[in-house]
Amino acid sequence: MTNSISPSGAALRGAVDLSALVQRQAQGADGGQGAHSAPRSSDQIVFETDDAAFGSTLELSRTVPVVVALWATWSEPSKTLLAALERLVRARAGRLVLAAADADRSPQLVQAFQAQSIPTVVALVAGQPVPLFAGVQPDETVDQVFDQLLELAGQHGVTGSIETGEPPADGDGAPAEPVEAPLPPLHQEAYDAIERGDFAAASSAYRTAMAQDPRDALAVAGLAQANLLGRLHGKTLDSIRSAAAAAPNDLAAQLDVADLDLSGGHVDDAFDRLLTLFPDLDADGRKLVRERLVELFEVVGTDDPRVAAARRRLTNLLY
Repeated sequence: MTNSISPSGAALRGAVDLSALVQRQAQGADGGQGAHSAPRSSDQIVFETDDAAFGSTLELSRTVPVVVALWATWSEPSKTLLAALERLVRARAGRLVLAAADADRSPQLVQAFQAQSIPTVVALVAGQPVPLFAGVQPDETVDQVFDQLLELAGQHGVTGSIETGEPPADGDGAPAEPVEAPLPPLHQEAYDAIERGDFAAASSAYRTAMAQDPRDALAVAGLAQANLLGRLHGKTLDSIRSAAAAAPNDLAAQLDVADLDLSGGHVDDAFDRLLTLFPDLDADGRKLVRERLVELFEVVGTDDPRVAAARRRLTNLLY
């Protein structure tokens, strides 16, 4: 993790594709919180976000830089950091906003931001991620990071203010050009469906996109992630793990844990669980596990080295 930002265009990309997070990502292990379509707070400067509300948070970052704090109720350091972040963000008079995401209710964000510990702090600028730091940091360090974040945001035309309501402007005072092109219609349909928690509709939209263009790799990945969301939606971490512990030979329960592990960023654990089960399964069970693995490979990204290793292992088991 880094304690500073490189104020360059490259810093907006990194290893995380957040357009894919909203199109493709999905998670539902928040106990049914998916009905929310916007950050749940009347405060525009400091508010909550989660997997379901993230689309609105991402869109806000096109106007004002968003500091995203991944925290947890069980983590005392994260509570300490949240209080400091709120104080320092409010001191910026609306030029920054703070979105607090409970990691236990936002496993997809934890995965997308590749958080290795809690608390972890990242930023969003023009819909793109900027890694900031992990753990509690001195106020002076956070202030320096925020200065660099505002400088980077200015370079990308994100100069709005929540308190004044001013839109981002270019040097002539005119609204900045959009950073990204609009999504294709079916991808937008899936995006909207995920935002309202209708993962079946999102999957349907992605299937239609694939039928129209079988080479649409984002639709393939989007379908895999929408399916993941749908499978986990309404379930809780405790219920999934308890069911798997109580029935270690129940394939459906083990598949649920693999989904949960992968959605929380434990990619190797998810793959290993299914690949370890594979040799002892009957033909139907093997078919189900192979299909689930192929889908999870799409969620992680087929160019990910962890996927390549798991795919080789699966091939050896098959032949």
